[in-house]
Amino acid sequence: MTSTRPLRADAKRNRERLLEAAVSAFTQGDPDVTMEAIAKEAGVGIGTLYRHFPTRDALVEATYRNQLSRLCDAADDLARTEEPAAALRAWLDRFVDYMTTKRGMAEALRALIASGGNPFAESRARLVGAITTLLDAGIAAGAIRSDVAPGDVLTSLSGISLAAGEPAQREQAGRLLDLLMDGLRYRA
Repeated sequence: MTSTRPLRADAKRNRERLLEAAVSAFTQGDPDVTMEAIAKEAGVGIGTLYRHFPTRDALVEATYRNQLSRLCDAADDLARTEEPAAALRAWLDRFVDYMTTKRGMAEALRALIASGGNPFAESRARLVGAITTLLDAGIAAGAIRSDVAPGDVLTSLSGISLAAGEPAQREQAGRLLDLLMDGLRYRA
């Protein structure tokens, strides 16, 4: 049974530091990184790590879901604070960064799936929701075409993300995102 009480401020900070350390550790390509190494990198004891994440699988899944939440939550923030086309373009860049992180976590995610976990259960719906938010804002402003399906944008982004596998290819991914944006813009 999990508690529904909100975390104390210090516990919340520790949890966030653990998730950041886990992202760093899992994306470094060492699938066998120890829980102790992650706790040490976060500046907390191993007991603190296990209080938040009782198993390695729980840590991997929470790390992935945290990254997904940050990406999806950014859509609302960008839609509120940026001009619609600029908000969409900024989010597209964040998506490529997210996919690069996810690719770095591939070994840890594969191990989680092999043990019966499904970290991707909500991913597509959340991503399509974020894209819909940004497209709707752009359509309302007359900046984005109204005939674009959010799922098509997600599929396009997935392909572009393949081009961003290495830092040297990040520039190419930026050019491909510019092409995608050109295709999304409303033309009178």
